Amino acid sequence: MAEQDDTATEDRARLVEVTLDQASIGRNTAEVEHERDVAIFDLLEKNSFALEGHDGGPYKLHLSLSDNRLVFTVGDTDGAPIQHVMLSLSPFRRLVKDYFLICESYYQAIKTQPTAKIEAIDMGRRGLHDEGSKLLLERLKGKIAIDLPTARRLFTLLCALHWKG
Repeated sequence: MAEQDDTATEDRARLVEVTLDQASIGRNTAEVEHERDVAIFDLLEKNSFALEGHDGGPYKLHLSLSDNRLVFTVGDTDGAPIQHVMLSLSPFRRLVKDYFLICESYYQAIKTQPTAKIEAIDMGRRGLHDEGSKLLLERLKGKIAIDLPTARRLFTLLCALHWKG
């Protein structure tokens, strides 16, 4: 019986929809919009997401920006808001900037550089991605429970929100 309860909890502790606030996040180029859509698709495909101290779920997530903060408006499947979680973007600024720089280096390297150089740059890119994911886990601790793979997907989305194309 406990196994069924665990499965039921896992089925509920997840996101079923993610939307972006057009007023604060805005629209961008088709390329950027595509990257955002892919990041959301990957996040929804497999995730572990639960509000701390809340036994509900599955959840809908609406992301917006307010005063250099990413606002997580978490709601139930009917769209009724349950909780707002505000996350300062300041601690992520350097990481996102460095991540974009190394991604640009990677895209340039794949055109002309030997495989060993490309792999080294890619290892650095993955390292920054891991660092951003762990920072996201740490910053959400006590508010939203996520696992590392979900944090990685959320960090990808966070980067996609900052990408200018």
